[in-house]
Amino acid sequence: MNGLIDVKLVVTQILGFLVMVWILGRFAWGPLVKAVESRRQNIAGEFEEAERRQRDADQLKAKYEAELRGIDALKRQSIQDAIAEGQKVAEEIKAQAHADAQARLKRAEEEVAIERDKAKGQIREQIVTLSIRTAEKILRARLDDPAQRRLAGEFIDEVGTLR
Repeated sequence: MNGLIDVKLVVTQILGFLVMVWILGRFAWGPLVKAVESRRQNIAGEFEEAERRQRDADQLKAKYEAELRGIDALKRQSIQDAIAEGQKVAEEIKAQAHADAQARLKRAEEEVAIERDKAKGQIREQIVTLSIRTAEKILRARLDDPAQRRLAGEFIDEVGTLR
């Protein structure tokens, strides 16, 4: 062995290397690969679980958004119903107030007519009384034409002041 390379040493090192690779492959590399594969599968399972949960969350979100739209529509309908009911009640109140005003106006007109009739009756009574008094004065005194005219003028003045 005159060269730079010792063949026995190289063969021994190659055999040692192969034995070490076989031992590492059997006892270290296999469990290490299994652990890495197991970890990969765990990570893949966690991603799948995360995606499943994301889909579930998206479905729930869509469901809740649809429910919110339904609630909004129901709320708008309730508000519109309340407005319509308020307008209906307002119209009923307005109609009732109008009917009450008409009834009061009619009663007031009837009361005015009654009072007017009373006043006419009172005036009639006063005219009758004045006529009787005038006739009595005329009958008691013999009057000439100027005196009768004076009495008639007084009578007319009295009737004018009674109104």
